[in-house]
Amino acid sequence: MQPIQMVDLKQQYAKIKTEVDLAIKEVIDSTAFINGKAVQDFAAGLSKYLGVKHVIPCANGTDALQIALMALDLKPGDEVITPSFTFIATTEVIALLQLKPVFVEVDPKTFCIDPIAIEKAITPKTKAIIPVHLYGQAANMEAIMDIANRHKIYVIEDNAQAIGGDIQLNDGTTKKTGTLGTIGTTSFFPSKNLGCYGDGGALFTNDDELAVVLKMIANHGGSKRYYHDRVGCNSRLDTIQAAVLNVKLPHLDEYIAARRSAADFYDKAFAGNKKITVPYRAPYSNHVFHQYTLLLEGVDRDALNKFLADHGIPSMIYYPVPAHRQQMFAAFGGSQFELKTTDWLTERVISLPMHTELSNEQLQFITSKVLEFINNQ
Repeated sequence: MQPIQMVDLKQQYAKIKTEVDLAIKEVIDSTAFINGKAVQDFAAGLSKYLGVKHVIPCANGTDALQIALMALDLKPGDEVITPSFTFIATTEVIALLQLKPVFVEVDPKTFCIDPIAIEKAITPKTKAIIPVHLYGQAANMEAIMDIANRHKIYVIEDNAQAIGGDIQLNDGTTKKTGTLGTIGTTSFFPSKNLGCYGDGGALFTNDDELAVVLKMIANHGGSKRYYHDRVGCNSRLDTIQAAVLNVKLPHLDEYIAARRSAADFYDKAFAGNKKITVPYRAPYSNHVFHQYTLLLEGVDRDALNKFLADHGIPSMIYYPVPAHRQQMFAAFGGSQFELKTTDWLTERVISLPMHTELSNEQLQFITSKVLEFINNQ
């Protein structure tokens, strides 16, 4: 049996090595390392895949979130509603721009932001909502957009963990995650479902005027060289990373299918165990399983984590400390937020290996060891 990895990028690369190596060589031969043809090709390809008018590549997912907020011309002190149960980047950019993060609860089944909690948190200062499609499960975007439209609030979708996911709307149409809000953002960090071999990110929008602004901000605030119309930043997807992504994008649906197959194996193995709740699959979307995250009850999670490690099985806790309890948000009154569901989840979740190269032999070994520990407690 191959050693088990949390994410096995080496085996995935082996299958597309010839294509990737050739694509990288072409960039090196061209010496167009910044804004080369591969960048434009990738933006066009991803735009077509997502069914969105504009894709603006950038340097990473955190930059994408920051650029999105900068483009909306918010003022210091404006409130942005966000889940606390998320990677820190989602909330960090709010504080960085001197906006006020308003932390709200997540749904205990989907782990995504709760629309009811959003509605309750809205004040005259609320200007934006950042739903996170956590672990590959889409948030309830139809409900969120209804709230946002009624209150005239911007929506920035943090789609870093759910690229390629589908959302079925009540009118029977299907949209890709990241394309329903005012702006969608994503990360191409290597471990993502669509990952490059370094850092990378992108923004999506169907708003023509907003797309122009997003491009300007990512390019030092200018649309013409040496002429800068607004404060911006320097955030580019380099050509080599775009070349890698051009090779991987046609495989994205295949990668998602492999992850869902592994998740099916896990689900079947853990079915009926009262101490384990497997990931919920909301009926309005297809879970793309960036992570496979169990919810444990009556189990010593840290001891399980160590037991698995001792048997060569990696596992991770995403995320042990929610954003509102992080020291960086003390000045924003983070500790004043009472988020019982969020606190409850952070004490009980654990993620198992999830990637495109998991074999049945590996999955059988992982599940047997999880059950061995839990049944012997």
